[in-house]
Amino acid sequence: MLRHTDSVSGGFSLEVDPAPVLASSGNAAISFFARRDLLDVDAGPVSALWELPEARRIVARQQRDGSWRYPGGNRRLRSQENYDQLETFRQASALVEKFGFTREHPAIERAADFLFSFQAAEGDFRGIYGNQYATTYVGAIMEVLIKGGFARDPRIARGFRWLSGVRQADGGWAIPLRTAGVPFSEFFDLERHPEPIAPERSKPFSHLVTGMVLRAFAAHPVQRGSATARAAGRLLEGSLYGKDAYGDRGDVGYWERVSFPFWFTDVVSALDSLSRLGFDPGAPSISAAIDRLRAIQRPDGTFQLKLVRGRDKDLPWWVCLAVCRSLRRWGYASGRG
Repeated sequence: MLRHTDSVSGGFSLEVDPAPVLASSGNAAISFFARRDLLDVDAGPVSALWELPEARRIVARQQRDGSWRYPGGNRRLRSQENYDQLETFRQASALVEKFGFTREHPAIERAADFLFSFQAAEGDFRGIYGNQYATTYVGAIMEVLIKGGFARDPRIARGFRWLSGVRQADGGWAIPLRTAGVPFSEFFDLERHPEPIAPERSKPFSHLVTGMVLRAFAAHPVQRGSATARAAGRLLEGSLYGKDAYGDRGDVGYWERVSFPFWFTDVVSALDSLSRLGFDPGAPSISAAIDRLRAIQRPDGTFQLKLVRGRDKDLPWWVCLAVCRSLRRWGYASGRG
């Protein structure tokens, strides 16, 4: 079983240890990461995954400017270029998270150049919400760039300075337009809102936004230890399975709508960040979330969660791997005891 090696866990273990199944998966990437991250086996260089057929298909669709083209979209909301920013974030995330790509591969260098082209002078990434601040996607885009090898890039440092400067008074983040009561239908209305709206800092944080921003801090080897990350992490920890302060995630059911690579804040992405930040798994809210995952684990080792944003037949196993990685960081070990 996946069991904790320290008594602080109260003896928690998963009923089914997924690690051996993940390690023997027919999906070469899942097998690689399970052996490396869960079983401490030398799985070889991660660059071997870059030649897998699915990785090569993604790279083959990359445009000359480093982007991936978004299919469809509503031009009343976003230009093709800004839709392409969204699609490039999505495809670069897949390469980094599922195949371990880094900037040593030219596809990530080109994708980074394209994404950084949307960075405003203030430090945020602009365009996905028109000309407005998109705290959600700033954190998510920075996360993939950091994991792709850009942690020491001065543009990433500028992004962190911007994020630290737009926090709510309680130490978390929200979408500035939401704090001003602006409906989503007006996010892209340049006539009504020609300039970015600053956050009303007295309004409460959003766990949706704070969780997405915190992923960038958790991925960064220095920023994860910052006072800003600790303060935001405490807010996220305390909000697990709670209702968001804003209508975007008002239903607690959103906690179990999960995706991989991560997109919005859910129980799996939140535990991933909290484990990277070194939060105590014995804390009541974290322990309760782990107990909930244990309760909804299927006999095959996967979890009964609502899978969104992906058609990958192996998505249940990617989510399972993400859960196991969090537990592993907290000291859980694979093996029967």
